[in-house]
Amino acid sequence: MDQYRQTRQRVLEALFPVVQTAGMPNKKRKLTPKTVLKLPDLEQSKSAVLNSLTSRSSQRSYDHAIREFIDWYCSEPRLAFNKTVVTRYRISLEQAQYASSTINLRLAAIRRLAYEAADCGLLSPDLAAGIRKEAWHAHRELVDC
Repeated sequence: MDQYRQTRQRVLEALFPVVQTAGMPNKKRKLTPKTVLKLPDLEQSKSAVLNSLTSRSSQRSYDHAIREFIDWYCSEPRLAFNKTVVTRYRISLEQAQYASSTINLRLAAIRRLAYEAADCGLLSPDLAAGIRKEAWHAHRELVDC
């Protein structure tokens, strides 16, 4: 796991290089979390999710679920990645008449995506917590049906 964190740190440093100007102390620039994630951010978070899974079957399932979400998310004009978006996505899945188990799997993948985006500093921890909470409540509603 330590090697995983070191690799992640190197990726972040490559994506967000430290710029130092004259007269500034030698400090690393603090990453400011985003609300609107673009395709490279989503792909980075997706890679982190897939690398954290050990089962090939889980990797395939999560990869498919995340790709479907990214396609939907990028087709909407400049949506912020928050719990409202997750709710809208869940509603679109329900309208497409997916089985509740399929919806639950896709929401689990989105929870994981939000967690990894927050862990990488791409998404604020508060937004990620809201997304995880929304996806969990949606999961409970579907299970209770």
